[in-house]
Amino acid sequence: MPCLNLSTNVDLTGVDTSSILSEATKTVAKLINKPEAYVMIVLKGSVPISFGGTEEPAAYGELVSIGGLNPDVNKKLSAAIATILETKLSIPKSRYFLKFYDSKASISTPKGNGSAFGWNGSTF
Repeated sequence: MPCLNLSTNVDLTGVDTSSILSEATKTVAKLINKPEAYVMIVLKGSVPISFGGTEEPAAYGELVSIGGLNPDVNKKLSAAIATILETKLSIPKSRYFLKFYDSKASISTPKGNGSAFGWNGSTF
């Protein structure tokens, strides 16, 4: 259930967002070794972002996955997503952060284990 949530200050009007979503989906699935059917990509544009004191094109992303993330994979994901943002939205690689969250399917609670993620009207 990898989910990549990307926010950028770039206006997406007139941008082929389908190609960005498709390429990001394929990239995340391949590098995390998860089926594309479980990958979600959220892309938000025109988000007020200041990076380094300027409002030049920039992006922030968070990637959450139940397993599949490690330092080597994270490095590859960071590079691949940076390339997509640079080629598709003209966001320089130096103006982008990506935060990784490798999560467990369940969480410990005082009453036992509870599910951390919902899907398909139920939980993982």
